[in-house]
Amino acid sequence: MIKIHLSRILGEKRITQAELARQTGIRPSTISDIYNESTERLNIRYLDRICEYLDCDITDLMEYIPNKTEENNGCPVQETEPEM
Repeated sequence: MIKIHLSRILGEKRITQAELARQTGIRPSTISDIYNESTERLNIRYLDRICEYLDCDITDLMEYIPNKTEENNGCPVQETEPEM
């Protein structure tokens, strides 16, 4: 699974989604999809713009978390994150 840390980074830097959209030229709805991790595809140019504006590395923005396989015919099973 790929975890996107845009919400955390924006919170730490106190930048709104609207500000990020304005500064990067990316549609607000696209920023929202990335922020909420509801996007299925990411445009590399958008990732470049976001990283440049936020002064971060792609590894700060995204993280690979291996899927765990269980007794589910060998198919990966995603674990849900614990609620706080």
